[in-house]
Amino acid sequence: MGSDIKEEADMQVNLKFDTALREYVRQKILEIGPCDILVGIPTYNSEETLVHVIKNIYEGLHKYYPNLKSVVLISDGGSLDYTRELAQQTKSSHGIPKIVTIYRGLPGKGTSLRAIFEAGVRLGAKACAVFDSDLRSITPEWVKALLDPVLTEGYDFVSPWYVRHKYDATITNSIAYSLTRALYGKRVRQPIGGDFGFSRRLLEFFTKEYVWETDVARFGIDIWMTTIAINEGFKVCEAYLGAKIHDPKDPTTTLGPMFRQVVGTLFGMMPKYERIWKGVRGSEPVPLLGSPSTVEPPQVEVSLDKLVDNFKIGYYHFGSLWKEVVQPETFSELANMTQADGYKLHMPTEVWVHTVYDFAYIYSKWVKDKYKLLEIMTPIYYGRIASFVIETANMSTQEAEEKVIEKQAELFEKEKKYLLKRMGAWEATALV
Repeated sequence: MGSDIKEEADMQVNLKFDTALREYVRQKILEIGPCDILVGIPTYNSEETLVHVIKNIYEGLHKYYPNLKSVVLISDGGSLDYTRELAQQTKSSHGIPKIVTIYRGLPGKGTSLRAIFEAGVRLGAKACAVFDSDLRSITPEWVKALLDPVLTEGYDFVSPWYVRHKYDATITNSIAYSLTRALYGKRVRQPIGGDFGFSRRLLEFFTKEYVWETDVARFGIDIWMTTIAINEGFKVCEAYLGAKIHDPKDPTTTLGPMFRQVVGTLFGMMPKYERIWKGVRGSEPVPLLGSPSTVEPPQVEVSLDKLVDNFKIGYYHFGSLWKEVVQPETFSELANMTQADGYKLHMPTEVWVHTVYDFAYIYSKWVKDKYKLLEIMTPIYYGRIASFVIETANMSTQEAEEKVIEKQAELFEKEKKYLLKRMGAWEATALV
């Protein structure tokens, strides 16, 4: 007990920033006074879409919560375009207060959200929602969808449920959804979706955690929040939002660092909740509020050639290291993939599942630079996405969801015994 207290105290001392809020923001919060609802928008170079997002949030707050006091907070990462100027100029015709700030701390979405969480606690908000700043499909109804479950039904964490193009959200589809479901037994479809609702109780929990000098402060934040909500006794649901249309990220150019931060957070939280996930078998859905409809979202383009090249170059650089991490039969499959013509490359789902579990196991034992281990894994992720693109080329988004993504999630659950066997947690027959 004493050592735990000392460790927490040491972490506090080592934190470079004890708050993400600047002094003028803290003063502004005092001037505004207590509120019922806080809506936050993390931003960085978002001038093309931010005004649209803010206007829809204003309209949603006025339309659905006219008798509650609301505040909007734009938490910016030091944008170099006109993001903050546009945020300042976009005023509510209904008098809803707005705060625009540059957060303090490590650059990244996590620190941006930390500022929003801290503001929500200081304002005494009963409910908080956050929205990505690049949304093109947001409507006033999204505001209601994320806040009503907290305000009227007692939920602590509202995760988004959207329809996304089959080539959007490749990190979610390839690993975040399946691994979260297999480990913790909850089918949260968009664990890194970007748009969430929170209770004040959950905001208070988040702000007391000592993670703000880690990758959680960057792109690890969404999976961190989801994992905490599932495992710390908070009431979790999903809210249907419709199709998500935003500025998609190219897996070959922008998602490498994000993959490493998300997966590093996923793997890094496994020891924290080992006592829970060891005993989880199978999975169950969480309540979904709203009525999903079948829609086909806009096309998302990916470069298959680049994905294949990144995988094969990764094998050239890291193949000898892959051999040390994965089991021999898995390495043999990966090596064979490098010989395939680009448009015939195929990674069996079981190979991907075992690869993820092998890296998760090694991550738990790795005493050197864990980020380097994730860098070694990234080209295999590119190979998995290339294989997915080829396999689903003639499928609709709904067909890809049912025939590939859901089947993969089921296999992650079935093969969890493989991970436990590697970790020596249970006998191989424990989950049979």
